[in-house]
Amino acid sequence: MGFAVTVRQFDAPLDVEMGDTILQTALNSGRQYPHGCQSGNCGACKSRLYAGEVEMSPYSEFALTDAEKDSGLILACRSVPWSDCEVAYLEQDEVVAHPLRQLICTVRELDRMTHDIVRVRLSIEAGGPFDFTAGQYAEVSFGDLPPRDYSMANRPGDELLEFHIRHISDGSVSAYANTKLKVGDTVKVGGPHGISYYRAKHTGPIVALAGGSGLAPIKSIVEEALSQGARQMIYMYFGVRDTRDLYLEDHFADLVARHPNLSFTPVLSEPSGETPHRTGYLADVVAADFAPAPGLDGAKIYLAGPPIMVETCVERVRERGTGDEDCHADAFYTEADKVKLEATS
Repeated sequence: MGFAVTVRQFDAPLDVEMGDTILQTALNSGRQYPHGCQSGNCGACKSRLYAGEVEMSPYSEFALTDAEKDSGLILACRSVPWSDCEVAYLEQDEVVAHPLRQLICTVRELDRMTHDIVRVRLSIEAGGPFDFTAGQYAEVSFGDLPPRDYSMANRPGDELLEFHIRHISDGSVSAYANTKLKVGDTVKVGGPHGISYYRAKHTGPIVALAGGSGLAPIKSIVEEALSQGARQMIYMYFGVRDTRDLYLEDHFADLVARHPNLSFTPVLSEPSGETPHRTGYLADVVAADFAPAPGLDGAKIYLAGPPIMVETCVERVRERGTGDEDCHADAFYTEADKVKLEATS
């Protein structure tokens, strides 16, 4: 037994089985539905419930506030229908819709970027062309291992796809990518996905915040903005623990030298010695650089990295006048994070 869920953006209703969520049913049917963490923590699948009844599994207030819930908003990733329903996902500004592709790729380059991050560059052998917007991600599969979500670090249209993969403790897929993957290996890539992408029509300031391997989508966004001739100021920050965690410094220094509207600020939260870089938590450094509200009113904020970094930075930029519609966050949840979140359901 299931329920018919009418999604206003879809041509036909979803048949959602008892116990299944609206989001998972939509994705299983091959339809695009805005989403991110799929664990009730990012808010990317925020939707309006027009009719019917759903039960929501536990979620964070960061993703959906009580006021939003009271106004009729739900999270599709946590919503299990208990009747026929009518919903609509919230439209994003500058909506993009790229064909979902299943690519067969070959590893062309492997580069050790830090002690725990490898850069993987792939050529597309079949299934293309692969169109995406800077800031989006794909499902990447190595051999028989389960797919994992990784953001594209290259610009749309580049010859090679580029991913930055950090070795996660007890992570079999990231361990394989960092220690066993070889040039010439076959890799499967599916996508694109994600709504934390570059808004090219925006002409106000850009603040781009990356933590760890979250540099990948931020790199793509910044490079795409510059390539399209963006003239507004772009303030880029890269937060890591220590000097050994920094990478691509020379690359961004070269971009700064060629583009006077770009600044690049590395931030070390736990430096082991003296450093010429800013120190402290990334959220605090950003807060110190911009005036309280309405200091960042009219700016677009792009964030990617560990959940705690994303959440604290979102709180601080909101204090400085950034509206929810101008804050595009991509929190990198590990599989262990997702398991813990599901355990609270």
